Amino acid sequence: MKFFVDTANIDDIRDLASTGLLDGVTTNPSLVAKSGKQFIPLIEEICSVVSGPVSAEVAATDYETMMKEGRKLAKIAKNIAVKVPLTPAGLKVCKNLSDDGTIVNVTLCFSPAQAILAAKAGAAFISPFVGRLDDIAQDGMQLIADIVQIYENYPQWDTEVLVASVRHPMHIVDSAKMGAHVVTCPPDVIKKLYSHPLTDKGLTAFVEDWKKTGQSIL
Repeated sequence: MKFFVDTANIDDIRDLASTGLLDGVTTNPSLVAKSGKQFIPLIEEICSVVSGPVSAEVAATDYETMMKEGRKLAKIAKNIAVKVPLTPAGLKVCKNLSDDGTIVNVTLCFSPAQAILAAKAGAAFISPFVGRLDDIAQDGMQLIADIVQIYENYPQWDTEVLVASVRHPMHIVDSAKMGAHVVTCPPDVIKKLYSHPLTDKGLTAFVEDWKKTGQSIL
């Protein structure tokens, strides 16, 4: 499973990239606004830090403007994934950009039917939002299971399932068990994967026992 971080905070991205665990980055207009930085220079900087796909989202909603924005974003770096909404216009943009060799991430997916359309339009990634479905008392993880099952039936589709709106570590674990290709999470959720009370307890015991020996490795 690939790990993408869902943030526009360049410091968090640099920190996670240094661990070797980071495979890509996803951003959106809300995250960029939160960063307080100019969009294009920020995306350029992120692409220089991360070698994997960096999702940069179009701001328009009509086909013509989305195409212009998508082409401009694709020129920023070779690892740009142009992010488009799962709308009729967005899927048309996806088809045309994909045909030109651009990586496209289709976002705001909330049903298996939508995921089928994205794959047929040539999306490199489909981003189903599990947390937002959980918020309205629907089973977000069932959506992931359904999409993975459908995609496995059609090996000619190259679309990867990119689990988005991840709220906690179990979303990641369950996604991995289902066979999702990618998860994108806020930095704090990725860092929670390290945590287990027995790890902390065991390390404390090892440190205390080592001190009693009076020895030093260095």
